[in-house]
Amino acid sequence: MLRSEGSDYGPLSNAQIFSGYIPISLAFWWCMVMTSSVNQDLDRGVSLVDVVMLGAGSAIGAAIFTVLGPAAQVGGASMLVSLLIAAIPMGIFALVYGYLSSAVPMTAASFEWQRRFVHPVFAFGVVWLRVLSNAVVMALLGRILLDYLIVAIPVPRTPAIIAALLLVFAINYVGVKVAARAQTILMIALLLLFAIYAAVGTRHMQPHLLVEAVISGWLPVLAPIPLMIQLFLSIETATEIGGEVHRPERNIPLGLALALLLTTAVYGLIAFTTLSVLGPVGLAESSAPLLDAARQMLGGWAVPLVVVAATVALFKSMNAVFLVYSRFLYAMAVEGELPSALARIHPRFATPHIAIIAAFAMSLACLLLPEALIFLLLAISVPTMAKYFGSCAAAFIVATRRPDIVARARLKFPAWTVRWLGIAGMATAIVIAALGLSSDIRPYLLMIGWLAIGLAYLFFKKRGARRS
Repeated sequence: MLRSEGSDYGPLSNAQIFSGYIPISLAFWWCMVMTSSVNQDLDRGVSLVDVVMLGAGSAIGAAIFTVLGPAAQVGGASMLVSLLIAAIPMGIFALVYGYLSSAVPMTAASFEWQRRFVHPVFAFGVVWLRVLSNAVVMALLGRILLDYLIVAIPVPRTPAIIAALLLVFAINYVGVKVAARAQTILMIALLLLFAIYAAVGTRHMQPHLLVEAVISGWLPVLAPIPLMIQLFLSIETATEIGGEVHRPERNIPLGLALALLLTTAVYGLIAFTTLSVLGPVGLAESSAPLLDAARQMLGGWAVPLVVVAATVALFKSMNAVFLVYSRFLYAMAVEGELPSALARIHPRFATPHIAIIAAFAMSLACLLLPEALIFLLLAISVPTMAKYFGSCAAAFIVATRRPDIVARARLKFPAWTVRWLGIAGMATAIVIAALGLSSDIRPYLLMIGWLAIGLAYLFFKKRGARRS
């Protein structure tokens, strides 16, 4: 991980953790004072290509620049096999999301599926956790973006992060087509940069590493898997804007499959190239493996190539996260669980512009949180696993109790297949979420505290509604 001076990735005190509630809560409650109503529909302007680029673009981000070194430390060349196995859990989640999208596509899909098919309070709790975690994601990606950018361009760190967030806000404010097209353009640019990286690395390829990866035994293969799973998270992003996708019953399942294949191919090529250039030992010792490998291959051109690639990858991830983040706020407002102002649609751009403003405000507030990397990553991954668990539970319930939904699904999976996919997905989410307990328990405590605040808010809101 590259770091600029002044960054603090050390441990947090309990006071620092819970003081983080203050700026986040102030930003969130700011938008609670507004009231309005939904006044028009969202724009269905997202194509199949956009779905693929949103999914692959959400997954191919910061992780590829940071996870290869630690994975090589615990697995050596076997990390190449670990990468393929790590795609399997996301394949399960992608099948679940693709199946539900083929039957009931909608905006903020994971929230709506859980609200309709599991329980409204459960759905609120999961999405309330993600309200916090998505704001943390935006702030964290902005910080990592500047950690790379500052290597080549000496810019003031905090103003530059705010400028990046402001650009993401502006893109999303003016329309989902603009946001989706920006994602597609950025993804194509990143693929071109990665293609240059891999093409230059062809003369360094070491095919014997592929044999070594397979014959080294199961322990070196299994050890890196918890790290490699991070490479594929959020590949289902496009399902969350199902209400804005053209022909979603077809395009979302197909787009998910293509996005998973594209992501696996890109990661496999980059991992094999980097491993071949640095070797297992060199890769394990590198804190910035793509940069170190590029220096060996390209000399003085290495820094510009990797910095540009990292900047494009991270900004692309920020754009995808923000797009989904604002839709969750919008969907919760439509259901009356958050103030109705957040459901207001812009008369010209057909975007949930108040929800977008609120998401921007909360992302800015999270810049005030301390920069403890492991803590922040766990604060992001736990709500993500809760989301996957809830969506898989929704699929199980649909296959068990809702033959009407099963009949509508474009993907004609047998009901027993969907039930087993749901069970496998729920078990996988629990295991992955539990893996972080040994690293730091405090993010779990933070999530419990934030969830308590949300449930208390929901309780008093519903009680007030009953009295009126």
